[in-house]
Amino acid sequence: MIKFLFLIIGLTALVGIVWHIGFESILHAASKLGPLPLIIILLPMILVYGLEAWGWRLTLGAYAEKIGFLRLFAIRMAGETVNVTTPAAYVGGEPLKAYLLKRYGVPMVEGLASVITAKTTMTLAQVLFILLGLGLAFWIMEVASHHWMAMLVSLGLLAFGVGLFVIFQRYGLGMGCLTLLRTCRIRLAFLEKREGQLREMDATILKFYSENRRTFYVALGTFFLAWLCETLEVYAILYYLDVSVDVWTSMSIAALTVFIKGGTFFIPGSLGAQEGGYTLLLMSFGYTEVTGITFALIRRLREILWILIGLGCLMLLKGKDLPTVTEPT
Repeated sequence: MIKFLFLIIGLTALVGIVWHIGFESILHAASKLGPLPLIIILLPMILVYGLEAWGWRLTLGAYAEKIGFLRLFAIRMAGETVNVTTPAAYVGGEPLKAYLLKRYGVPMVEGLASVITAKTTMTLAQVLFILLGLGLAFWIMEVASHHWMAMLVSLGLLAFGVGLFVIFQRYGLGMGCLTLLRTCRIRLAFLEKREGQLREMDATILKFYSENRRTFYVALGTFFLAWLCETLEVYAILYYLDVSVDVWTSMSIAALTVFIKGGTFFIPGSLGAQEGGYTLLLMSFGYTEVTGITFALIRRLREILWILIGLGCLMLLKGKDLPTVTEPT
């Protein structure tokens, strides 16, 4: 019910923003984009999602060869589609990824461990990218208002939370959660029956961090490069909207849009909040509100396109039969 309420509020906010700015002004700005510019704008995300899939592949170890990159890419797109289309705070699709990996010969424990380590590594790279964006914003604007300071404090809290989560993983995420529930006198039969699997998952995650540090840093760099490539999309959109743009501003905007989207996870699809946040962000960089909302709507259309692609991947993957699970040599 709360998620539905947030969805209604977000939709109302979006309609209000479009009404305030004027649909004709937005349409006029968007009319500058022809078929070729739209295709060019969409291309960077292929690179972004491809790098993210490769970063996840690095955490799979020997099982990576059993899947194949294109299949892993499809599994990731299916899981991310569930993340952004269901009210599960961007984590609902993670168990689905592990389940789909199981269908192609990866044991559930190893699949969940890879999903958790990849998500954590990707979030660490995200924090680094946002920090880069904030630093560039301070440099470009020369002054830091109270809004930017509030954003910096929020980012600090995010980084602190991620750091705690990493430490929690190193000492046992699965058993840690189970122990916490038991301490609170909460018994979940589903988890209690799988205590052995939780211990095995914790051991697999700990092994990755302790014995595969080089792979961890390579994965971290891959995810950071993926976030960095979002700069290309921001630059392309602003360039084809025929406004002044440079690489550093595009990089800062790309990083801060990631922060805005992540900070509005409690609203399904970040509807309304994302558009409003993007508009205010671009206005703070000196762009007009028309450019801001047009930029936001173009990115929303791109998201819808990739959601449709993800749904297609999910339908194809669901039709596959379960193979016999074999351990890698």
